[in-house]
Amino acid sequence: MPPPRTRGTALRRQLAELRGPDVPAKALDARALAALAANPGCARRAILDGAGVDKTALASALGAPTAFGQSQFALTRGNAFEAKVKADGGAELLRLVHEKLDRSAEPPADARVPDLTATGPRGRTARTELELREATAHPGVWTLLDHPMLALDVAGSPAFLEPDAVVVHPDGGWTVVEIKSFPLLDGSADPAKVGAAARQAAVYVLALEEFAARLGAEPDAAPAPYVRHRVLLVCPRDFSNLPTASAVDIRKQRAVTARQLARLTRIEDIADALPEGICFSPERPAEELTAAVESVPAAYAPECLSACELAFHCRARSRQEGAVTTLGRPVRAELGGLTTVEDVLAAARGEAGDPGDPAVAALRRAAALRSEALEAACR
Repeated sequence: MPPPRTRGTALRRQLAELRGPDVPAKALDARALAALAANPGCARRAILDGAGVDKTALASALGAPTAFGQSQFALTRGNAFEAKVKADGGAELLRLVHEKLDRSAEPPADARVPDLTATGPRGRTARTELELREATAHPGVWTLLDHPMLALDVAGSPAFLEPDAVVVHPDGGWTVVEIKSFPLLDGSADPAKVGAAARQAAVYVLALEEFAARLGAEPDAAPAPYVRHRVLLVCPRDFSNLPTASAVDIRKQRAVTARQLARLTRIEDIADALPEGICFSPERPAEELTAAVESVPAAYAPECLSACELAFHCRARSRQEGAVTTLGRPVRAELGGLTTVEDVLAAARGEAGDPGDPAVAALRRAAALRSEALEAACR
């Protein structure tokens, strides 16, 4: 078996070939990771994200484009709000952290805001880890890390993540800060948007925990730093541009995300099972590209429509095959071994299926009740 360094180099080369010659990798961010964790059985998304394929361009090349992402106006507004929150060395941001999460500590004054500039994601990650070590080794002061870079192992491949901010408390604890442009109206916000922000923050917390574990395992190291499971969500107050904040407990989202990421098949295992010479570059001919995408099994569900750029393509294929997954995961779970609509209808008519199967028995009972109801209506 080749050493880990050699295997890692070979895998990176293989993933680059899947992406296409001279095509830069698309970074795997926390939003994509949260969506991937929500559907860990989808090998198609896992390999495309692992290879850094631009799925938006790929979906367009397949003839099933999607309109993902924020508008330019929303991005500009969000960037302006974030700059306002972090102005004056992050004074307002640190005040909100102190007020919402750590009132027992001394108010933040003369906080450290280290420069995290470095070359490339690996360089920025190393710089962030160095500053986290420094801040944790010298407690008693507040430290604000503005757009740090974190690394998280995902199915055997590193993903580089960039939270809005990480705050190191005077007691050495670490807090993730998420800054969003949607408003908090009377102290509450859209639950769906808060949930999405919590799932993103959970990914950052997992990355921090991974580094904290390594830090605590070093020779002569102090106990591993405490990563707080209450994150700070900073949003505009009501209809103004004034920042306000809410503490969000993400323990549930963290546990679910960790469990789902652990279920992901290793990317190298998926890559090794692919046909020789396969490539997902959007520049390839449509027929060749479609065949390449279809060579990797997908696990489509209606929830993919709000999370994956390839959802329209996968939905169309799923409908062509008559897969019951198009009806939703709850229905799929109830139908057991019946995987296609044709199988379901045949079982309901009594033409196929084991009568002892609870799903088959329920379908036949439902078909009988429907037939009785129609006969009664025709009398």
